[in-house]
Amino acid sequence: MISTIKKMVLAVFITALSVVAVNAQDAPKWEVDKMHTSVDFSINHFFSSVTGNFKEFDGAIYFDPNNLEGSKAEFSIAVNSVDTDNEKRDNHLASADFFNAEKYPKMTFVSTKFEKKGTNDYLVHGKLTIKDVTKNIALPMKVLGTMTNPMMEGHTLMGLSFDTTLDRTDYGVGTGSWAATAVVGDEVKVHIPMEVNRKK
Repeated sequence: MISTIKKMVLAVFITALSVVAVNAQDAPKWEVDKMHTSVDFSINHFFSSVTGNFKEFDGAIYFDPNNLEGSKAEFSIAVNSVDTDNEKRDNHLASADFFNAEKYPKMTFVSTKFEKKGTNDYLVHGKLTIKDVTKNIALPMKVLGTMTNPMMEGHTLMGLSFDTTLDRTDYGVGTGSWAATAVVGDEVKVHIPMEVNRKK
């Protein structure tokens, strides 16, 4: 009798694990529409604000609001693609004084967990690596809406928005007087409006 009960418990446990494993693979993959996505930032320079973006990036997101355990995201950004509409400044940002793009050509983010915070609001927990520093962050994500993509037959479109603030000094971006004075602010505001698509 005890042996039979153990077998039943084991069967239930294995079934539960199988269901979890299936669910973890169920989140659909959304392809990033680079033509309608941008990686934007702003930072203070004395009392003004300098804005810019990164032109080259890549990534994918696996997301289902009903299956957050199976949702994940990965992104990479080419540091050399920084664009602040000033070539001299862009070259300086890519230099060893700031990002050191020659040694650290990419910034990366790899999610570890999706957390629901509101009707359309989520936190994407993960590891952000800039230069040789990796830190755990929680990236706010807002779902702006979903619809049938009128430009791509058989596809669903979703709009997303990521907004956060990072401290550049946490990642060693900016050295010497650039880190010690008020010439360049420490806080960098990041805004990523994104469109993603998937087949229905």
